[in-house]
Amino acid sequence: MTHETLLEVAVPTPLTRPFNYLCPTDMKLPVIGARVVVPFGSRELTGMVTNHVAELDDSIDPSKLKSIISTLDDEPLQPPSFHKLLTWASNYYHYSLGEIYNQSWPALLRKGEAATLQPVMQWQLTEQGKITELDELKRAKKQQQLLAHMQQNPIQMPQQLKDSDFAAPAIKACTEKGLIELTEKPTPAPCLWNEDNINQDDKLVLNPEQAIAVAAINNKTTYQTSLLLGITGSGKTEVYLQAIERVISEGKQALVMVPEIGLTPQTLSRFQRRFNVPIVFLHSALNDKERLDGWLKAKQGLAAIIIGTRSAIFTPMLKPGMIIVDEEHDGSFKQQDTFRYNARDLAVVRASTENIPLVMGSATPCFETIHNADLGKYQLLTLTKRAANASTASHQLIDIKGLQLQSGLSPQLIELMRHHLDRGNQVMIFLNRRGYAPALLCHECGWIGDCQRCDANYTVHQQYRYIQCHHCGDQHPIPYQCPGCGSTQLVTAGVGTEQLEHTINELFPKFNSVRIDRDSTRRKGALDESLNAINNNDYQILIGTQMLAKGHHFPDVTLVAILDVDSALFSGDFRASEKLAQLYLQVSGRAGRASKPGQVALQTHHPEHALLQLLNDKGYMAFSEVAMKERRVAQLPPYWHMALLRIESHKGDLITAFNQTIHDVAMPLLQQIGSKDHPLRQIGPMPSPMERRAGKYRWQVIFEASTRSRLHAFIDALHTELAKHKSSHKVRWSIDVDPIDMI
Repeated sequence: MTHETLLEVAVPTPLTRPFNYLCPTDMKLPVIGARVVVPFGSRELTGMVTNHVAELDDSIDPSKLKSIISTLDDEPLQPPSFHKLLTWASNYYHYSLGEIYNQSWPALLRKGEAATLQPVMQWQLTEQGKITELDELKRAKKQQQLLAHMQQNPIQMPQQLKDSDFAAPAIKACTEKGLIELTEKPTPAPCLWNEDNINQDDKLVLNPEQAIAVAAINNKTTYQTSLLLGITGSGKTEVYLQAIERVISEGKQALVMVPEIGLTPQTLSRFQRRFNVPIVFLHSALNDKERLDGWLKAKQGLAAIIIGTRSAIFTPMLKPGMIIVDEEHDGSFKQQDTFRYNARDLAVVRASTENIPLVMGSATPCFETIHNADLGKYQLLTLTKRAANASTASHQLIDIKGLQLQSGLSPQLIELMRHHLDRGNQVMIFLNRRGYAPALLCHECGWIGDCQRCDANYTVHQQYRYIQCHHCGDQHPIPYQCPGCGSTQLVTAGVGTEQLEHTINELFPKFNSVRIDRDSTRRKGALDESLNAINNNDYQILIGTQMLAKGHHFPDVTLVAILDVDSALFSGDFRASEKLAQLYLQVSGRAGRASKPGQVALQTHHPEHALLQLLNDKGYMAFSEVAMKERRVAQLPPYWHMALLRIESHKGDLITAFNQTIHDVAMPLLQQIGSKDHPLRQIGPMPSPMERRAGKYRWQVIFEASTRSRLHAFIDALHTELAKHKSSHKVRWSIDVDPIDMI
């Protein structure tokens, strides 16, 4: 059997080994990197050709090999560097190469869609149309008007004619008379941009720290990871823009990653003003066709700048020049289901593989990033001053012990709000809990509205009169009577953004308020409308969750109030204090971003808490230094390395059986791979913090190691051994390397 007819194919299944298939003699041999459709059991799957095999393994019977069904690509779907990137991801995150290839493609490519851009059609004036007098159409006014329009504008997109109120009958008639024709728009040459495409008038004057940062980033055109550590409002985006100028002037492409969909339109607008180049943005709110088109434009060099959320890391570029990861600390960069990867870490590997610079920016970097900067792996660039001479906001802790609160608002905070509003400024109130209230209970018997599928309470949504579990989505109308005792004395407990909005409207009737959370921004375009209205000062009071806290620039906001963070001060999650500090500083950063001085007020029952005092007095980096010393002593990341084995099943007894299998398999491996100098340890199996979710029981096992290599060697061996036991096939289990969420 010759290598011309034998292929190695990565198939999207959990099985980590590659599979061999034959290429029929009457079929053109697919190139390495092309998609092929292959039979797999009773199914047909789309896989990736990873090799042309010279010799068949002796353990494989050639007569049992199946042939590929069809080839989907004439050329490699992704550049060669992607095979190295995805192979690294397969080894690091312990998923099969076929699964990772499959996850790296837009949905339509997974379904076998052709990897080609559909031609863009345009209406064009014909030679006949150019010489035809308008009087010849005087008896057909609509056609006459269309011809006049086309003689003034010889090329028009279909949507442009529609927007100009030209109806289909007139267009059809002019087409039949040979006056206009539908033609294919010529495809521009790839990467056709240079320094002439940069709007120099939009550039801001850099302060010395910003100028040093831009110079340091542009000093090297090959691989280098830079951490841009800048306080909120210090002008990190302007540093990104001026660093990208070099990339554009060289005819290369830049990938800009942002954590939230909500930030994408705002970022896109800023980039469009600076660069007169094709820009695409990629995120989960796009439909499959839009996503594929953006992916293909980037691949073919028809997009100079690609802006997207975490999955954009898998977008190929014809001429890669730079990757930027904004707000690198954000947990949204971690994929929490299926293939559990961290886009920030993949960005480091991709930049290294493609030998291009990487810039990661944040006011509150994650501890892993700070650790790498301390080790000298990342170039550290700091911005300690706010841009445009804006002053740093002052901070105030409000002790709410024993105070009478109105929907979470203390008397001191209400007076602070009134003080700022009366001076014509805007106020932002942050509460990271949507809905009207987090619980519904009976005043008579104490019944609590619990989700029947999760270990969680229903959240009350008063506006639309329903209760909903925010974990599984289960939803019901608000009951009129207690299911336990029949009483009608049902009351809410706790405060959500919806209730807060209602109370604020009663307290401040002269001022307009807007609520920004997942409930209020479900309609397409609703978030953009609200943000524009805020910037136009149509609203004076801003109420919201984390959606309002990240990256937005509101120059008239002078007071930011944070209502409820006490639960994070005493959480069992070792990352809770880090996340709280990041949230506190990010929310605080919305205050006083322009010429007006800002103030931050945080309500707490524990103003004496060391974390709050440290953040208040010395800032995030001083806090991180103390917290990381605690992590080192406790042997936690970033000094130790962690993997989480998650287990799910509708039946608790199946989890019990699998837990025993884990114990039997893991103990010998821990002793075999670990050592006194390089220890490995296991914590669990134990129930997850939320043991039951969406009707499934959930358990977990934590594995920790002092060295990353030992941990991965152990996970490889564990994965292989667990797959041999029947109990592993009766539950759903997965490995999460470097977990950031323990729930």
